[in-house]
Parts: sequence; structure tokens; C-alpha cells
Amino acid sequence: MRCGHRQCQTCLPNEHQSEITCAQCQTKMLKTEVHLDRGFQNEMRTLLIVCFLCQWNGILDNYQNHLDQSHPNLTCEYCGEQFNSTNNFNEHKVSACQKISVACLLKDFGCNERIIRANIKEHYMTEQHQQSISKCIRQLLSHDNDRRIDTDFLRTTTESYDPDTIQFEELRDIINVLTGGIEALVNDAQRLSNESLQAQITLQTLEEQLPGLKLSIEESNGFLQGVNCNLDILKQDFTSLQEKVNDLQCVSYDGIFIWKITNVKEKMMDAQSERQTSIYSPPFYSSPNGYKMRARLYLNGDGNARRTHMSMFFVLMRSLNDQILKFPFNYKVTFCLYDQTPAQRHIIDSFRPDIKSNSFQRPRTDMNIASGIPKFFPLETIQQEGNPYVRDDTMFIKILVDFEDTPKILLPYVLSLNPGLPTHVQQTLIKQEVERRSQQQSDKQLQLPKE
Repeated sequence: MRCGHRQCQTCLPNEHQSEITCAQCQTKMLKTEVHLDRGFQNEMRTLLIVCFLCQWNGILDNYQNHLDQSHPNLTCEYCGEQFNSTNNFNEHKVSACQKISVACLLKDFGCNERIIRANIKEHYMTEQHQQSISKCIRQLLSHDNDRRIDTDFLRTTTESYDPDTIQFEELRDIINVLTGGIEALVNDAQRLSNESLQAQITLQTLEEQLPGLKLSIEESNGFLQGVNCNLDILKQDFTSLQEKVNDLQCVSYDGIFIWKITNVKEKMMDAQSERQTSIYSPPFYSSPNGYKMRARLYLNGDGNARRTHMSMFFVLMRSLNDQILKFPFNYKVTFCLYDQTPAQRHIIDSFRPDIKSNSFQRPRTDMNIASGIPKFFPLETIQQEGNPYVRDDTMFIKILVDFEDTPKILLPYVLSLNPGLPTHVQQTLIKQEVERRSQQQSDKQLQLPKE
């Protein structure tokens, strides 16, 4: 420099500043008055140095050749990254390597811990570092007060003042702001500490209450289990009552019952898969004080009729008036599968009870063993599409207990009567048909030639 002092080239002001101040004598000069010291550069090249990577020693001018020959690929011992330049390697270790351990910036204020560079931000939030910050700020404020006294004195004795004073005052203002922020953080930390203590007290109280709550929950669960059991019983009772109500809605007291069977296709599949091989009709009676009966239908057949015929059975049930009724039961039973078309080709079959069978003795249980006609109707006919016996997935079977021993020849007429007619009207029509056929028989006998 013009004043004769030397200064590092990289420490000079930036290119936009034209004036330079010497760091040693404070002499001001133009930037154009500063020249490279080539003599000193030559002296630097002859300096003796030792390689920081091995035992090589020599002058600085030969050091780069040594690095290129002996250490072409420098590797960071902390993170394993490789470099082809010593400068890049040094820059990496100084500022970039995240796995190298560094000393805290506030080591002079009591924070002596060494930290992995990648964890430096977490370290800044530790209590030890925050305390060091507080210590640093207190010392800076103390020095600032002394410096401010000296600055005020200098201002009263001279018209000019050092620009560093302005920079220091700005720094002091920044420190004051930071101090206020730290005080706020300290207050927040105290508040959070109080809230944490309160939360711990609340948690301890809740932990003390927890066994009681668990016991209460267990008692509640036991009560709910009892309620669920009672609810299941009530549901079963309700289902039973509903079935009884449904049965009472279609109950018959004249020994004649028309059984409407819906969802025939589904019931057939249940029977074929043996999920439910048979279904029962609702009970019906011979009279208000008479026999209690029902029908049982095997849609896929029973016994030797299985998979070939539908099996139709009659079941005698226990009733309230069995003590005054006559047993064994010996009245003819007729089954009729309705043809639901105007053709009325009904399927009719009858059987007489075997009075020696237990099926027709006085019932000792809810129901006697079913008895009837195993091969009532061929399955191949009922399974045909468009057959007249199943329409809209529904079929009708009439069960007739014949207490008057109606002739078999008269059964088609009896079963073809309109079920919508009152019973007494049907009985009248049957009597008229019996009289008409008797009269025809008499007339035929009178018309026969005499010998």
C-alpha cells in the first residue's frame, strides 16, 4: 500500500468502494494506489511447510505438485466424501461437512460442548446454550455501557466520530431486541413449566381415578351383558308371540285348512341343500274344542321318496282338550295341491290313519310323529318352468279332515268348490251334489230293462 504496510488481498473492500483505509495506520487512500507485492509473493513461495496429510516437507511452491501426485483424491474422514482439489477439501471441512464435530460459538461464555455440525440447530435450543447466550448478552451490555460513556465524551471533544461507533450502536440495539426476545422466551418457558406441572398434577389425579373408572366400566359391562341376555330372551318371546299371532290370524276350526306357501324356490333350495329339509303349516283345529293338527311338507322328499317326490304328512298336536277327545284319531285325511289355472287339475290324495300307530294316539309331547303320503307329487313336475301348481313363487295346499267319510268319487267336486264361499254354503252345495248324484243313480236303475 502507499503507506508501506501490507494487507491481505481478500481482506480488501469490495470493488464498488474506491477508498481504502489501512488496517494498521488508518491512512486513507484510493484503491488505485494499492499494488500487488510481487516480492512478497516470491518470498511466500520459498516458505518451508509440512504436508498436513503425510510426513512430506518442502517449500510452498512445490506443495501443489506433491498434493496432485500423492493425494489426488482427498477423502473426508468424517463423511467419506471425495475431492479432487485441496481447496475444495479444506472448504468442505471448514464449513460444509455435516458429520464433523465443532466447538460451540459461545465456548468463551461457558458452552464448551462439541457438537456434530448437523445437530447444531438442536444444540442452540438446549438450556446450556441459552444460558451462555444470556451470559454473552450481559457482558456485551456491560461493555456497551462503558463504550457509550467513552463515546459521549469523545463526541463532546471532537466534531468527527468513528463509523465503528455507529455500527456498535446498531449492534447494541439489536442486542436489546434479542434481550427482550430472550426475556419473552424465559417467561414462556416459565409458563410452560407451570402448565406442565399442572398437567402432571391432573394426570396424577386421573391415574388415581382410573381404577375406579375401570371398576365402574366393568360393572357397566356386566350390567349390559345382563341386559343383552334379557333382550335376547325378549326377542325370542316376541318372535314366538308373533308366530302365534300369525297362526291365530289364519286358524281354522272346521278341520279344513288352506296352506299358502310362499318363496317356494328358496325353500326348495334349502331342502335340497338340507339346510331345512321340511316346513310346517300353522296349526288348525277340527272344532273350537277339537283336535289340534298341522301339516308337514318335505319339498325334496323324505325316506325312499327323497329327490323324486314331495312328501306330505299329517301331524297330530297336543291341545288343551285332549282329555275329553276320543283316541286313537281315525278320520280320513285328504291333501290337495291346487292347480292355479282355470283348468283346475288339482292333485288329490288321501289316507286313513293306522289306529295302531303312535302317530294317532293321544299326544304326550307337543307333536306326534308325522304320518301321511311319502310320494305325494313328482318333483320333476313341480320343477318345470310354467307348471300350474307354482305361480308367483307361491303354491297352495289344502288339508281336509273328512269327518263325514265323503266318497272318493265326490272329492274332486268338494275340493274344486270356491274356497271363498262360507263353510255352510259349501256344505249345502256338497249335500245338493250328493242328492243329485243319488237321483241320477236311481234314475239309471229304473231305466234298466226288467227280466
